Amino acid sequence: MISNEKLERINQLAKKSKEEGLTLKEQTEQKELRQEYLQNVRSSFKNQFKSMTVKDPEGNDVTPQKVRDLQNKNNKH
Repeated sequence: MISNEKLERINQLAKKSKEEGLTLKEQTEQKELRQEYLQNVRSSFKNQFKSMTVKDPEGNDVTPQKVRDLQNKNNKH
């Protein structure tokens, strides 16, 4: 998980960008922080899928094949 300090810095840079603009160094920092944040979000999202099952109203497992494949791939490692 990304730290609160990094999230605060992302927000500071976004605000400064809108108000007065960023230096090249700040633009680079913003890009790196955003990439780290997105990587973290994607990882969390994948982890949610790994534990997901879908049931129809009759109680039958109708989990999509893509999700099952991801779960099976995770179980092999």
